[in-house]
Amino acid sequence: MNADVNKVWNACLNRIRNRVNERSYKTWFRPIVPVQLDDNVLIVQLPNEFFFKHLEENYLPVLKSSLHEELGKEARLEYKIRKVRDRKAVKSREKISKSPVAEGKNPFSTGVETPIRIEPQLVSKYNFEDFVEGDCNKLARSAGLRIAEDPGQTSFNPLTIYGLSGLGKTHLVHAIGNLALEKNPGLKVLYLSTEKFTNQVIQAIKAGNINELVGYYQQLDLFLLDDIHFLARREKTQEILFHIFNQIHQNGKQIVLTSDRPPKDLEGMDDRLISRFKWGLSTDLTAPDFETRMAIAYHKLEKENGQIPDKVLEYVCYNVKENIRELEGLLTSLLFQANVTNSTIDIKLAEKVLNQFVEKEDTEINVESIKALICKLLEITDQEIIGKSRKRDIVSARQIIMYLGKQYTPASYKEIGKSFGGRDHSTVIHACKSIKDQMDTNPLFCAKVKRLEREIELSFMK
Repeated sequence: MNADVNKVWNACLNRIRNRVNERSYKTWFRPIVPVQLDDNVLIVQLPNEFFFKHLEENYLPVLKSSLHEELGKEARLEYKIRKVRDRKAVKSREKISKSPVAEGKNPFSTGVETPIRIEPQLVSKYNFEDFVEGDCNKLARSAGLRIAEDPGQTSFNPLTIYGLSGLGKTHLVHAIGNLALEKNPGLKVLYLSTEKFTNQVIQAIKAGNINELVGYYQQLDLFLLDDIHFLARREKTQEILFHIFNQIHQNGKQIVLTSDRPPKDLEGMDDRLISRFKWGLSTDLTAPDFETRMAIAYHKLEKENGQIPDKVLEYVCYNVKENIRELEGLLTSLLFQANVTNSTIDIKLAEKVLNQFVEKEDTEINVESIKALICKLLEITDQEIIGKSRKRDIVSARQIIMYLGKQYTPASYKEIGKSFGGRDHSTVIHACKSIKDQMDTNPLFCAKVKRLEREIELSFMK
């Protein structure tokens, strides 16, 4: 039975993979575990309730059609939600006093004793309205919204948001805190950088009031801790955070963390902490695709009441790919320079401003550079392209690159073949003909190739 259920589910996955983008496939379908196949009912296990709701809202037609194609129209899909076991606090090797802790002293206090009041330390300008949604951040944004509406009552506690600098982690955690307070002004919410938290721990150790520090934090309803990767090799700070984490979690309150990498890859970190970071949901923010970058740019212009021609905006968005903060800063600078110098915003001005923000490589357009670009866009390695794989997506990508190489370079069929593991010219001729035929008969495929052509033109041509 296990062999049957795995075989059926793998066949469904192959169909699904051809109908959704690679990121959606990895995020929403690979984590699904096939459990049982009973007659025409396929039972699969999902990580949590949020995962289930997202699938139902966004991918139900894809799931149904794939299952029906494999098992027939009578087939049904049923879900099981993975149960999360109750977790008991783990006793510390370095014990903290077990005596009850009253309201703790405010670590932000200036020295004058006043009734405890928690200042959220939030930046009010960060909100969900300005956090433009795309495939690169959809899961994190959706989870953040759910938490803001009902902190501590979701299955993803903690929520760990990870990704490189400039992709919106700090914006998102501030947005969570701001919306939570907007919906419930009585909540005790605190945002803190790991650096500031570490300084508090150091001061508490010096003053001998660690218990009071823990007491302060255990009053929180929502704790937002930014950049936890900076905890590496800070053993005492990790120890204190371990106790604070346990207290907040046991109280049914919410924790949100950010990092530059997933919890499993954190170095110099206590295993007990890492295991707790993995209790809830870990989700990444990745570099936005072109469409999302354009949406971010339009939103930025609307907020600043600015106007930039679409061609210039496309040029900017094609050249600033990895960092949202850089993109927004470049647009602000472009508008400012045009205003101060009374200049027309055109490609020439955009290129001048772009050079101040991004080190733009002068890449020659040839078969190799086209291959590198398309491999990156299609998330396929160079080794897969030049290798002998006959997987449908690899073969299709290989043929597309051959076709584009012929379209955009003067290389002969023979020269193009050399760039693909020494394939002969007849293989390249066949590939080019195959792509042309598919473009003539399949509008979706044609649109895909046209998008790749546009990427080439904006990446290599001014």
